[in-house]
Amino acid sequence: MGCSSGSDAPDPDPGPGQIDPPGIAALVFPEQNSECTEGTNPTDTESDVLFNWNDAPHANAYQLVVKNLSAQTTAQYNTADSQINVTLLRGTPYAWYVVSKNSGTQTTPSATWKFYNAGVGASSYAPFPAELVAPQMGVSLNASTPNVLLQWSGSDVDNDIVGYDVLFGTGNPPTNNQATNLSDSELLVPVTSGVTYYWQVITKDGQGSHSNSSIFEFKVN
Repeated sequence: MGCSSGSDAPDPDPGPGQIDPPGIAALVFPEQNSECTEGTNPTDTESDVLFNWNDAPHANAYQLVVKNLSAQTTAQYNTADSQINVTLLRGTPYAWYVVSKNSGTQTTPSATWKFYNAGVGASSYAPFPAELVAPQMGVSLNASTPNVLLQWSGSDVDNDIVGYDVLFGTGNPPTNNQATNLSDSELLVPVTSGVTYYWQVITKDGQGSHSNSSIFEFKVN
């Protein structure tokens, strides 16, 4: 007499109307922390860049999100394909990611990559604006907090970052230069309860160029 184990049983019926969530799109081009030199139809100020990524499981549509890191502006592009052509400013840093969508309402974002759209005759580029990591934007901290560790990450196409300046204070934008030429990407600062603080990081490279991060705020209760 034969018998069967539970592992031989068919998968349970997912039920009517159930839709698998979309997977994560694997980004391909423009590459992370790269200089994009493959733009087409270039002018002195713009070029067309073909963004592409690998198909994500259970996805039937995508939204490409492109952020101009200099102007801090964001544009969105919808497509059913795993690539799309976008006109971008030259000599400008960008960040991008892809949101996978299914036939329902579920969405899944990809990783975020950064790149420089190559400029005319440029041999070096300013560093990417630092990404502020902690404290997160708009967070409220415990009133008993005496010090806060500011943390960020920096990157550069030319790999020649020489230091960071940190602006920190109660005004927006912050003007107090809390530290200069830091080699580390973190700084411990004293805080007082009942105060809202603002901070920004300036990244400097070996060519004398610099870039400013966005401004984050946090409150000590």
